[in-house]
Formats: sequence, structure tokens, C-alpha cells
Amino acid sequence: MDAQGRGRADDIDPADQWVLNPNTGEYELRLPPSAPQSGVPSPRRPPASDGAPPTRGRRGAGSRTDAPGRPRPETPGRGAPPRRRRGAPEEPLPGRRGRRPAKKAAKGKKVLLWTGGTMAFVLVAGAGAAYFYIEHLNGNIASVSDDGASTGGFQKDKAINILLIGTDKRTGKGNESYGDAGSVGHADTTILLHVSKDRSNATALSIPRDLIVDVPDCPTTQEDGTQKVIPGTQKVRFNTSLGQDGRTPSCTMRTVTELTGVKPDNFMVADFNAVKTLTSAVGGVEVCLGKDIDDPDSHLKLSKGTHTIEGEQALAFVRTRHAVGFGGDLSRIGLQQQFLSALMRKLKSNDTLSSPSKMLDLAEAGTKALTVDSQLDSIGKLKDLGLELGKLNTKNLTFTTTPVIDNPAEKVKTTVVLNESTAPQVFDMIKNDVSFTAVKDKKKKEAAAVAARLKGSKAPASEVRVRILNGGADPGSAQETLSWLQVEEGVTKSENAGNAPAKLAKTTLEYAPDQADQARRLADIMGLSGSAMKPGESVENAQGLPAMTLTLGKDFKGAGASLTAPSKAPEGVQKSTADKVECAE
Repeated sequence: MDAQGRGRADDIDPADQWVLNPNTGEYELRLPPSAPQSGVPSPRRPPASDGAPPTRGRRGAGSRTDAPGRPRPETPGRGAPPRRRRGAPEEPLPGRRGRRPAKKAAKGKKVLLWTGGTMAFVLVAGAGAAYFYIEHLNGNIASVSDDGASTGGFQKDKAINILLIGTDKRTGKGNESYGDAGSVGHADTTILLHVSKDRSNATALSIPRDLIVDVPDCPTTQEDGTQKVIPGTQKVRFNTSLGQDGRTPSCTMRTVTELTGVKPDNFMVADFNAVKTLTSAVGGVEVCLGKDIDDPDSHLKLSKGTHTIEGEQALAFVRTRHAVGFGGDLSRIGLQQQFLSALMRKLKSNDTLSSPSKMLDLAEAGTKALTVDSQLDSIGKLKDLGLELGKLNTKNLTFTTTPVIDNPAEKVKTTVVLNESTAPQVFDMIKNDVSFTAVKDKKKKEAAAVAARLKGSKAPASEVRVRILNGGADPGSAQETLSWLQVEEGVTKSENAGNAPAKLAKTTLEYAPDQADQARRLADIMGLSGSAMKPGESVENAQGLPAMTLTLGKDFKGAGASLTAPSKAPEGVQKSTADKVECAE
């Protein structure tokens, strides 16, 4: 039989025909030149009679005439191959057969293990390099424009921020009894997933649907391709950032950016079917309850202890709120975080993930249940994202919730507002790529060297000579800082040098080795971190004397405001890690 099937031909295992290309880091199909492949895979047995449903591609399951297959090279003499679907990979050329290295296969599997829930699809997209060339999955993926609200898509050499949205729209078979009747699909569940630049840790920040926010004006692409600006609204529930007045996920993106200061790279939107189909695809998820639960609203009825749930029961679990905690949305968020952690652990412990049929089930479920932004509209792009996320150690994935308090303007408490004493610190940690967990940093020595720049003697403020440049801060910031330093801090040998030649994301202080004591004094006054201090060269000031260069970046918050990023989560912020089992109360 041909190598597209699940059997063997001439004692050749088809899996062995996937060979690592050292130039691209990808697996490619290498077939013997003596056995060119047909453009259409041969069935293992005669096809079913007319009208019979096609069988799924499993080992020994029969024909694969309607199932996704591995990429096939064009055979000489055959007709032209069909036109590739959006984002489908180029066909690899036949070549010499080689063996696939076991280490790379394990790495591919690791991509499958990093998280759960909506994130499970990203896993599947990147898992098992030999199987991500499944062309027909591209046709399953629904995408909508990000309308310029994103960064333009994640990048491999930067921190990653993905906005995950679960809607309450009652679409899909069996979902008529869930959610609000006639809902346009609000942002019922929202998680901002931040993955660190070095991929050593991640934070999943839940945003309560009942949080009072300002929704900004939203330029939105209509179905006919035209642009329409949907006017913003002030002091409304966060969940109205999607669906209300025709708002699309790009509007939720803009709202998150305005709320947190973090601009997402991409978004993924899941409906009720995502929970049902993904949990069924992995054979159920084990959850723990600290008490009996009987919630008629969500239809969840479970006794105290551990249970394996999937499908409708899994959906009821993530929707229940009246029977846990304080009976509100914040209690339900904790339950959802527990569920996502449990799904992750199931994926990690499930040895069937090496099975092609298992991965195909997960990929099918994910691609049919999700809507992504136009930057993630193909299996190839999702695979790249999955490979990046697969580098994450799950014990360093922290689930936390935006710090909030009851809305003081309400007599009957139904909404919440930001806790201004702790929420800004949480947002700053994400913006500054600070982990919520203690991570063993591979660059520990380098970090210690950076911190050491702050240690040592400090020159008197009156001896600090510095030129101030505006490199991306608000207009007038250089003059404002100059006045503050001279009048309030005694740094009289300072001057305004105008605008910097280029904009910087972070404020920096460059100094020569013999100016280190001056740099430490100014860093202490300004609240600069060791990473903001850049040993380099001095420049001449207006008097022709050597001076340091202070460049105010986009992170500058105003004269007197500290620029040191928080190093740990504020006290009282609840958090949990994905590797630990917690029981819902």
C-alpha cells in the first residue's frame, strides 16, 4: 500500500519517512525515489457504497478517502495538484528515507502538554511535527480581523500576550438551554495569557465580566469589508466589549489594552462547544470538589470528592457559580482556573497523546470550536505559536485574577471595580515581564550583575551631571523632570537636551565607569532599576563637562514616579499554579 495509509509497505514504517531538516528545524516527508507517490492515497480496502459516511483515519480503520492526510509530492505525469488552502504548507519533495530522531519527537509531544481549555488547541496545532501538515484543518478555522488592535501578531524573540475569550452565545448543537436567551455573544470569560520572553514562566490573568470599565471607540470591519467606528461607552460591564452594538473581539482587545496597559498580540474566541468537545477528545478531565454541588442553574450535580467529567457535564462545571464560593462570577473564575489546570494535567499525563488519532481528534475539536484573529488563520501559524508555548514549564504557569472590590456606587452589589491599591502592580508585572512564581533563571549570574549596578557609594545630588532627553515620554516630560530634579532633588547640574534621536520603550541612564556613583544617586532619586542603567560613555554638557544621559522612554510615568517594576505579586492577590490540584468549595 502507499505510504499515506496507516499500514506498512515493504516493511517500511511511514513514521520513519519523516526526517528532520536541520536547516529549518521542521520534519519533512522523504520518500524513496523508486516509489513515487500517487496524488491520491490508495485505500486499504474497497470504498464504502454510495451514501456511506467516510471513515475516520485511524490505524486499521479502513479508507482515508475523506480524512486529512500527510502532504504528498506531485507525481510526474499526474494532473496539477489542487490549489492550496489558506496557510497550507508547501508540498515537500521526495528524497532519501531517514529515521526521525527520538528527541525531536519528544519535543513535539511537549508542545501538547503546556496548557488546557481554549489553549489546548494551540497545543495540538504545534504537537507532533509529523502531523501538523493536515491541510483540511485550515478550512475549519474561522478568523476575523483584529482591526489594528493587536501588535500585529506574536514574535518568537519577544514576550507573548494572547487574549482568550469565551462567549455566552448559544450556538452549536445542544446549547439552546445555556447562556442568556438571545445573547449576541458577550465576553463571558476572558483571560490575558502572558508568556515571558525567555519562555520560563507564564501568567493567565482572568478579567471579571462584571468589572466596570470604559470601552473605547472601536474601528470594526463589517461583513461587507467596510469599516465602521462603534462609539465607546463609559462605566459599563467589561463583558459588553464584545457583541454589544456589533462589537467584535478587536474591541475587547482595545478594552484590555486601555484597562491593563498591555497590548495583546493575538486573540482566540471559544464557544460552549470548545469545552464539550475538547474534554471528550481527551477522555474526560478529573476535577476535585470539597463539598457536594447541586446547581439547578448550570445543571451540575456532583458529590464531594474527585470526578472525571466531559462533554455537557464539563460545560456545566465551568458555568456553575451559585453553588461555589460566594455564589458570584469571581467564584466561578476560580472554578474555571481549576478546570484549566486539570485539563493541562490530563494532557500531560495522557500517554495517548503520541497517537495520531488522538491528536487528530483534538485538532478537529479545536479548529471547529475556535475563532482566531487574522494573524492566526492557519495551522502553520498556530503551529509556530504552539512550538513557542511548548517551551513553558507548566509548574511556572500562574493563574490569577484582576484585583477588584465591590462597586461602592451600588447598594445591591452586582458589579466590581478595580482595586487601585493592587491592580496597577499586577498589570505592571505583566508589562515588565515579571514572573508570579519563583523561576530558576538560567541567566541568574547576569541578573545578579545587573542588580549589582545599584550597589555601592552614591555621589551627592549636587555633583550629579546629567543631560535629559525625551525618547518617547509625553511631550514636556524632559522639562518637567529637569525642574523636579533641580528644585526638589538638588540635582542642579542637569539640563534639558530636547528629543532623543529615537524612541525607547524603557527609560535608560547611560554613564561612563567613573560616573557610577553619580548614576547610583540618580537611579535612587528616579527609582530606576539596575536594568535601566547602561554602562557606556559620557557626553559633554553645555559647559563642556562630562555628563550622563538620561533618556525618558515610553514607560516614563512622570517626574517623581518610580520606574522600578514590581518584583513580586502584591499581598492578598490570589494565585494558583497549573501543576497543583485544588478542590472547589
